Amino acid sequence: MSEEGTEQVEGGSAQVGAAIRELGQVEPAPAPSSNVHVLSIIGQIEGHTVLPPQNKTTKYEHVMPQLVAIEQNPSIEGLLLLLNTVGGDVEAGLAISELLAGMTKPSVSIVLGGGHSIAVPIAVSCSYSLIAPTATMTIHPLRLAGQLVIGTQQTYEYLERMQERVIKFVAEHSRCTPDAFRELMFKTGELLRDVGTVLVGEAAVKAGLIDAVGTLSDGLKKLNELISIRRRIGTGSAEAVH
Repeated sequence: MSEEGTEQVEGGSAQVGAAIRELGQVEPAPAPSSNVHVLSIIGQIEGHTVLPPQNKTTKYEHVMPQLVAIEQNPSIEGLLLLLNTVGGDVEAGLAISELLAGMTKPSVSIVLGGGHSIAVPIAVSCSYSLIAPTATMTIHPLRLAGQLVIGTQQTYEYLERMQERVIKFVAEHSRCTPDAFRELMFKTGELLRDVGTVLVGEAAVKAGLIDAVGTLSDGLKKLNELISIRRRIGTGSAEAVH
């Protein structure tokens, strides 16, 4: 090894040693270059109202530009979406879902831990969806939390229209029919408020919401398959033009 290379190795070792002494930790290994972008949606999906600082949140105004950038970046061929969320703002969740559904690049979602409430449309909006064996999805009617509610007929009609938007989107992007999803929403006896359904792992697949049970390796394998198919289609189109 050259003197310059030896100095670099020694310098790197000294930096690692200093990090251990000062911080008690070592920097993780740098991620390898990849044609797959990984996006996490965790905590509560934050909409137009800023949540308290102690809440773990995903801000939709951060996610949406990322999705546009992924779609436009030629070096990114696929998206792996990791979901562990309690839901959140309905319109913010639907906005993210519509962008995901409108991407031309293949995407795979994995529900890990939980994919509750408005996270259901996000999960089904991808090209293929997976759920971990122990993960849960909670389906319940729309609720207005943390805001003043005026109990008029117009308020209930507004909630009903919002709910129908969610039902329509889920039915269009999964194997679950509108009537079946509505039945899950209003099922009694499973939740604290006596309305709604909790689906664990395989139950979400049987309900037609999720495509299969699986985790990381399954998601990457499926995404690579979808990327290969897209490449073949692209090559075929190019040959047809020539």
